[in-house]
Amino acid sequence: MKILVCCGSGLGSSFMMEMNIKKALAEMGVEGEVSHCDLSSAAGNKSDIYVGTRDIAMELTGLGGVVVSLSNMIDKEEMKEKLAAAIREVQAKA
Repeated sequence: MKILVCCGSGLGSSFMMEMNIKKALAEMGVEGEVSHCDLSSAAGNKSDIYVGTRDIAMELTGLGGVVVSLSNMIDKEEMKEKLAAAIREVQAKA
């Protein structure tokens, strides 16, 4: 499973979310490849799940994966809940 974390510039905030998603996946016992990029590069990175904050999430739709829209990028519980739901959706499609 491939997860791509996106933010406007692809630097600090997406990297921080990437690290938190890796921790959440480990806690859930799920294996996955997690990377980050800026919004303009997202289309060139085919992924199963795209994660972004609510201000850019709409721009991730149509890329072919499940989109996770976070209201608060530092809320680890929200991230974990929405990520778990997206993983179930990806697994259901497989």
